[in-house]
Amino acid sequence: MALVMICSAAELPEAGEMREFTVEGRSVCLANEGGRFAALDNICPHRGGPLAEGMLEAGKVLCPWHAWAFDLRTGRADHDPGERVAVYPLTIEGDTVLAEI
Repeated sequence: MALVMICSAAELPEAGEMREFTVEGRSVCLANEGGRFAALDNICPHRGGPLAEGMLEAGKVLCPWHAWAFDLRTGRADHDPGERVAVYPLTIEGDTVLAEI
């Protein structure tokens, strides 16, 4: 995996919110859970829903289309641990937000 820029620190989502970014042709959901940031694949494996448009709740992102819930740290789905989205390790260096993608 390569370390790539996702956004500037000024573009980070507020606490309790998520934002979508396109990185290396990939749609990435960047979530802020009380000041802890997580980056994960933005496309729900169920029907392709945009996770960043869903809800952030108790360490999980809920797909806006069918409410599939994915853990921010592991990417595992609540209903079936075999279903998951990729999670990308984040680094913030000065004003730059980077992820291993």
